[in-house]
Amino acid sequence: MVAPSDSSARAFHVAIPEDVIDRIVTRVRLAHWPDQLDGYAWQYGVDWNYMRELAGYWTSRFDWRKAEARLNAFPQFTAPVDGFDIHFYHVRGHGPRPFPIILTHGWPGSVVEFLDAIGPLTDPAKFGGSPEDAFDVVIPSLPGFGFSSKPKGKPIGPLSIARLWHKLMTEVAGYQRFGAQGGDWGQAVTVQLATQFPESLAGIHLSGATAWPLPEAEQTQEERAWVRASAAYRQRELDYFGEQSRKPQTVAFALSDNPLGLAAWIVEKFKVWSDSADGIEQAFTKDQLLTNVMLYLVTDTAGSAIWIYRGNADEASPPGARITVPTGFAAFPKEMPLLLPPRRFLEQDFNLVHYTQMPRGGHFACLEQPQLFVDDLRAFFRKVRD
Repeated sequence: MVAPSDSSARAFHVAIPEDVIDRIVTRVRLAHWPDQLDGYAWQYGVDWNYMRELAGYWTSRFDWRKAEARLNAFPQFTAPVDGFDIHFYHVRGHGPRPFPIILTHGWPGSVVEFLDAIGPLTDPAKFGGSPEDAFDVVIPSLPGFGFSSKPKGKPIGPLSIARLWHKLMTEVAGYQRFGAQGGDWGQAVTVQLATQFPESLAGIHLSGATAWPLPEAEQTQEERAWVRASAAYRQRELDYFGEQSRKPQTVAFALSDNPLGLAAWIVEKFKVWSDSADGIEQAFTKDQLLTNVMLYLVTDTAGSAIWIYRGNADEASPPGARITVPTGFAAFPKEMPLLLPPRRFLEQDFNLVHYTQMPRGGHFACLEQPQLFVDDLRAFFRKVRD
């Protein structure tokens, strides 16, 4: 384990007490189940039959210690940053000039999303790539998520988190210039990094983004169709966003001491937002889903993780100028429409120098398609590495 540059960083190892695991599994085993509506799978939200199958696996076959070993397979640390204790992976690259990059997850994801990419990004030669493409990889847990500390009393959003990440990269990890990647809330944090600290960013890579439409008179037929599809999607799928933005404390009471309920709340999003067609396990394994859910449960962050929605609303800033930092965009076809704007809209708001239409994949880009994700990250950063 190689420590970051700042001596304030402390090595970290995941070691959850057995009684915590036992309590969660017992709660799932003894859970009171809601009545089942007639209909096809996922018609009314999370699929009742799939949840029964997942709960059975959870209580009889899922091995948290195996998941924990996976989490502990790479060097990780905690460090104080502006009043927060930030948890992060910091894995040095193997190559002539590893390039530093920070990868940021969102909700309802976690650092688990990026684990499969750490090896190929840091040691490309070992995975059939060129050592010239090696990265130094930093993967932090957002405040209130996982093993990072929680905001105290007042939620924070991407604007504030970007400031934390800049200090993490420059003062703790010791990089004066670096790249950044993100999807979901990770893209919002990454965009804020590029907005507030353009001199520190060599480039940003996004697997989803928001962009302002061109004036209607200038839109193509395809672009108008996207505007309509996005509006329809907002009506159909964003109820959760309004509740978590406006009433996070209420949602926290519902989820914080309810393992089965939290799993249903999260798994439904993994299904709807992914390239999973008729079955969620076309995109994710049960072990991947449960490792991610358990990370919220064992750290008691089911409630605090959703504070970022209110933090985003409270500290929202007016639209800024066009992003001048070189930007790459990976268009995964099953990303939610709101985060998959037409290329011309992206070009209006970003210095777009790289755009890839992906053959498959959805919102959880790296978890769903780690090889495609890694390949595109390498291709983009070849263009902007110093």
